[in-house]
Amino acid sequence: MGQAAAALLPIGLVVLLMAGLGWGAVTAGLAGGAAALPVALLVFGWQGPEAAGGTVGALGGVAAEAGFSTLTIIWVVAPALMLHEWQQANGGTETLRRALLRLSADRGVTALLVAWFFALFAEGAAGFGTPVVLAAPILVGLGFPPAQAVAMALVGHAVGVSFGAVGTPVVPQVAASGLDPLALSGATALLHAACGWTMALSLRHMAGAASLRLALGAAFAFLLPFTAIAIFVGPELPTLGGALIGGLAFAAALPRRPPAEATESGSKESGPSGRELLRAALPYLLLLGLILATRLLPPLRQALAGVTLDWSLADGAFSGSVAPLYHPGTLLLASLALAAIWRRRRPAELAQAAGRALARLPAVLLALLLMLCLARLMVHSGMIASLAQAAAALAGQGWPVFAAATGALGTFVTGSATASNILLTDFQIATATALSLPVLPLLAAQGFGAAIGNIICPHNIVAGGATVGLGGREGEVLRRTLPAAALVVALGGVLTLVAVLAWPG
Repeated sequence: MGQAAAALLPIGLVVLLMAGLGWGAVTAGLAGGAAALPVALLVFGWQGPEAAGGTVGALGGVAAEAGFSTLTIIWVVAPALMLHEWQQANGGTETLRRALLRLSADRGVTALLVAWFFALFAEGAAGFGTPVVLAAPILVGLGFPPAQAVAMALVGHAVGVSFGAVGTPVVPQVAASGLDPLALSGATALLHAACGWTMALSLRHMAGAASLRLALGAAFAFLLPFTAIAIFVGPELPTLGGALIGGLAFAAALPRRPPAEATESGSKESGPSGRELLRAALPYLLLLGLILATRLLPPLRQALAGVTLDWSLADGAFSGSVAPLYHPGTLLLASLALAAIWRRRRPAELAQAAGRALARLPAVLLALLLMLCLARLMVHSGMIASLAQAAAALAGQGWPVFAAATGALGTFVTGSATASNILLTDFQIATATALSLPVLPLLAAQGFGAAIGNIICPHNIVAGGATVGLGGREGEVLRRTLPAAALVVALGGVLTLVAVLAWPG
């Protein structure tokens, strides 16, 4: 227990400094790393693998993994920033804002359309942080403050993260457990169906508008097809299909506004023409087409995903891999370039957008690197495993209550639901076996909690904040998302316990 308490110190310190004291990610990450290093060396006796050549070599391996992960995240953030800057400069963001206001003048409704349906669709299609970096700038363009916009995008996309980019987070769970993918996706989706409406209500509260009826309507418009697809089809398409079907149904159900309505100043503002709207939406439509083609056409998917950049150090103790042609950042950049060509824009415009985007990246790089160094150090030194084992020992037969929280902890540290599942699925299976508990509900809770952990993960907040100029104020976002995450994880834990108690046999 002494080791577990020590392992909790860096995480607790980061949460306290960011959520409690409002520190930025850079300073909080430095403090967390300063606390984690002596704990790893002195309490856990970590020296790294023998092949690394000692502690210094092992720290180099941790830094290499963190640096590589930072670059893969930046490869999403940088093109998203370019797209945002380009849209701002050519009026695309303003056109989309006017189009959304034509659907409804209610800020809460527009928030649901962007932060709920659009973000969930992007999560199901691309994952890897794409929803937040795309949705947050649009929300800012609609008039929401930056910290509020990032928090809304984080909360809005979380329900779909369990199935991520075409079911990716479920793959390591199935590989480790041998469970039927259909059974696991159905059980995970049922937890979200029971709790996901609270995320829509949290989004409504953050937006400060929208009726309770509309918020619940948006929740169920997504959750019903999402759950049905997960139960009857499998883990690949629940998020994508739920967002598409639910979003269209929700938009169709909204009352139509007159062609022009008076603004607060007394002037009349009409919606954009179909041609204007098509031009403004073109980069997103091209992105949608590229994502669907690369994810749902097996020959194309295999060809692009088969081109990988891999590296390893210390006999594989430290490693990294990325499929550059399959990466969402590449598709973002391609959609932007194709939109510019289609609209016959000058290359200088893209170069100027790129320059403005790159000028905002140095601070983001540092924040991501520090947070990821902390995460990889905690994983390699055994601190995360110690925390999970201590929780299981303390909980005993009550472990199902904490299974979802463990998944959320894994994502808080690693920044990825897929990584959380890779890290903790074997632990959840071993715990279930030791306590004679059914495996399926515990793995469903792991996938459920891993999704919710996305909204409080520091480097996810950093990446989203980078697109709206939030550097140094990430703590404001965490203060907004932490209550929603705590509530949903607690509800999921209680439901998991009920499912285990009711399990046949």
